[in-house]
Amino acid sequence: MRFDHSITVQAPQERVWQVYSDVERWPEWTPTMDSVERLDAGRIHIGAKTRIRQPKLPVAVWEVTDLKEGEYFEWVSKAPGIKTIGGHRVVGTPDGTVVTATIIHEGPIGWLFGKLYARLTKSYVETEAVKLKEVSEQA
Repeated sequence: MRFDHSITVQAPQERVWQVYSDVERWPEWTPTMDSVERLDAGRIHIGAKTRIRQPKLPVAVWEVTDLKEGEYFEWVSKAPGIKTIGGHRVVGTPDGTVVTATIIHEGPIGWLFGKLYARLTKSYVETEAVKLKEVSEQA
């Protein structure tokens, strides 16, 4: 099951990327995160791991599996029977920076998790995009 939300931010792509890729600071600007703990040092990179606590969801460790600096990163969290993929994209356009947040649930129980948590997941993806817009436009 897939959830996407896109929003246009009136800030330079570099600024939006700076905020979006600084995952440890997410709890400062989005209520969808209780805590974010990097399990390694430095900027995000392929293989980087992060432990995230979110309201109403199990604690999850996410590992970066794809990264194009300044534009996109994807990470994956796995649990028995489910693989969750999170995508974070920023694209500069003449009208502003388009941000797209994506969550995909796969695996034998991925569809069930997706259905059970559809309303919450949709709400979190939308909230994160809106809050990213707000904080990026403030600078």
